[in-house]
Amino acid sequence: MPLFSTFAIYFIIWWLTLFAVLPLGVRTQAEENEVVPGTVESAPARFRAKRVILLTTAIAAVIQLAWYIVSVRLGYGIDSIPRFYPKFY
Repeated sequence: MPLFSTFAIYFIIWWLTLFAVLPLGVRTQAEENEVVPGTVESAPARFRAKRVILLTTAIAAVIQLAWYIVSVRLGYGIDSIPRFYPKFY
């Protein structure tokens, strides 16, 4: 598989994983009882960008590795999915 395709797939996996990781472990300003004037109560009290980026990168790398093993090493791909066609009499 070309290197550019591998990076493109990793980027897509990373981006989707980011939105799954963002709400993990977030405490809102309302939960901390420290609402900053001019912000909503549901805003994060402390946004930990480094933690989110590192966790997203690690999870996306595991997903990418699993995808690589299943598709490239084992040979399963989109053509391996059985197709069921209706019978027309």
